[in-house]
Amino acid sequence: MGFRHDVGQRRYRFDDLRCLLAKASPPRSGDLLAGVAAQSEEERVAARWALAELPLAHFLDEAIVPYEEDEVTRLIIDHHDAAAFAEIAHLTVGEFREWLLADDTDGARLAAIADGLTPEMAAAVSKLMRNQDLVLAASKRRVVTRFRNTLGLAGRLAVRLQPNHPTDDVRGVAAAILDGLMYGCGDAVIGINPAGDGLAAIVDLLHLTDEIRTRFDIPTQTCVLTHVTNTLRAIEAGAPVDLVFQSIGGTEATNRSFGVDLAILAEAQAAALALGRGSVGDNLMYFETGQGSALSADAHHGADQQTLEARAYGMARRFDPLLVNTVVGFIGPEYLYDGREITRAGLEDHFCGKLLGLPMGCDVCYTNHAEADQNDMDNLLTLLAAAGVNFVMGVPGADDIMLNYQSTSFHDALYLRRLFGLDRAPEFDDWLERIGITDAGGRLLPPTPSHPLLGMADALERAP
Repeated sequence: MGFRHDVGQRRYRFDDLRCLLAKASPPRSGDLLAGVAAQSEEERVAARWALAELPLAHFLDEAIVPYEEDEVTRLIIDHHDAAAFAEIAHLTVGEFREWLLADDTDGARLAAIADGLTPEMAAAVSKLMRNQDLVLAASKRRVVTRFRNTLGLAGRLAVRLQPNHPTDDVRGVAAAILDGLMYGCGDAVIGINPAGDGLAAIVDLLHLTDEIRTRFDIPTQTCVLTHVTNTLRAIEAGAPVDLVFQSIGGTEATNRSFGVDLAILAEAQAAALALGRGSVGDNLMYFETGQGSALSADAHHGADQQTLEARAYGMARRFDPLLVNTVVGFIGPEYLYDGREITRAGLEDHFCGKLLGLPMGCDVCYTNHAEADQNDMDNLLTLLAAAGVNFVMGVPGADDIMLNYQSTSFHDALYLRRLFGLDRAPEFDDWLERIGITDAGGRLLPPTPSHPLLGMADALERAP
C-alpha cells in the first residue's frame, strides 16, 4: 500500500509504516548510519504530513517488526486493550497530538488510555511534536511505584545513587554511598554497576549495600546492575536481592544479544517477588534502555532507533517495574551525535515512556567523544525536571570513573530541588530529617563529626 505526500510539484512515497516512521524522525546520527533517515528536510516534512494524516487504528493492522518473527511484537499486540483505545480510536496521529496538548487532557485521561496505546503510536506522535510539546504533555502524567518508598509523586524527584568503583572495592563504594546520602540522594535506588561479572563480587556488593541500608534503617532499595541470570544465581545463593536489573531493547533479536527473553525476565521477577523484601509495594524490576541498542546489535529490522526504543517500553510495562531508565547519551555519537540530538532523544524517551505508563527516569549523560558538554546536560536535566521525570542519576562529581562517561552529580539534584521546589520520596525525606541530614524544610544541614552516618566504617568491618 504505502504512503505518499506532495510537496509542491514533487511527490514523496513511503513504502510502509516502518519507512514512514523513520523518514518522519528528527535527524540523528544512528538513523543516518542505518540508512533509514530522510534524505532532506523536505522529505522529512512530507513524511510528517503523511504521518499526521494516518489513523491511529492503522497501527493495529501493520507491524514494523513481523508478528511471526518477534516476541516483543506479539507481546504488544496480544496485550493491546481495545477498551482503553476506544476514546482515541477515531483520531489520526496529528489529531492525537492536539488531544494530548488540550487543556482538558489531564493525567487521569492519559492513564486511562495507556494500555490502549502501542509503542509505535507513542513514537509516531512524538515525531510531530516540538520539544516544548514533549515537556508539556509528559508533565501531565505521574506514574507512581513502590518498594521500600514511594516514587513518582507530583512535586517530587528521586535520585539513583550510583557509587561505581573501577575495582569494586567495598571501601570505595561505601565512600561514594556516604557522599551521596549526605547530599540527600539515594531514594530511587542505591545502584552499583559492578566492574566484573563474578558471582562472588556481586554477592559481596549486595551484602555491603544491604548492611548499610539495614544498619541505618534507610527507606530505599539497593541493586547490583548485573545480568539477570547473575541475579538469579545470587538469589539462589541467599544474597539479599531487592531489585532485578536488566538492559532491554525493542526487538527479540536485540534482547537475544543481551542474553535475555521474556521468559527469563518473568522467572527472575517471580524469584525476587518470592523473597518478599518490599515494605510498601512490590514493584521490583529495574530496566535500562538506550536509543541505538538495536542498531548496534544489527537487530533493528530497518526501523528507526526512536521507534524501537519505544517498543522497549512496551515490553517493560508488562513487568510493572519500579524504575525505567533511558541512558540517553551512553551508547555514543554514532547514534546520538551531539548535545542537540541527545536532548531531543531524552525528551522523546521520557514522553513515550510516560505515555505508555512507565516510571521514567533518565541518565542525562554523554561519552567523552560526543559533541556535547555539561552545559548540554544542564539543559536536558532542567527540561526533564519541568516534564516531571521520576528520577535522575547521582554520580560523584558527575564523572563515572568505572564506566568512563559523564553523567549528573549529587549537586545537580540540589539545583533542581531549589529551582522547582521538589522534594524527595516521602519516606526518604522523613528519614533524612530524622537522621539529621536535612532540616524540616528539606535543606541540607552542615555535617558534624558525631553524625551517625560517619559510623559507616563500622558497617564495613562486617562486610565481606
